[in-house]
Amino acid sequence: MSTPESHDPNTPPQPDPALKKKRNLALVKYGLARLGLFVLLAVVIQGLAMLIGAPVPLVISALLALIVAFPLSMLIFPGLRAEATETVAELSRQRKAYKAWVQQELAER
Repeated sequence: MSTPESHDPNTPPQPDPALKKKRNLALVKYGLARLGLFVLLAVVIQGLAMLIGAPVPLVISALLALIVAFPLSMLIFPGLRAEATETVAELSRQRKAYKAWVQQELAER
């Protein structure tokens, strides 16, 4: 992890490539988990509608599943969400350190 205090002032802080891979993996895992939850809820809602004999359009089932899946995913997948958020935040800190270094270099000229 590069921070402004831990590197040579003449070289720019570089983003950690391993952290980029970790961020991508975390975002894909969380995204696929949320997508899977949405599909599962849409199938369950549509199946329940068929069981009770109430014809519900698939679009309505999907919209209801979307509305339910959003808050439910925050409760069901807190670890995946936290991992994705932490990796994105760390890469953001690294980009800000690089931007600060560039501004400092430009100010010295």
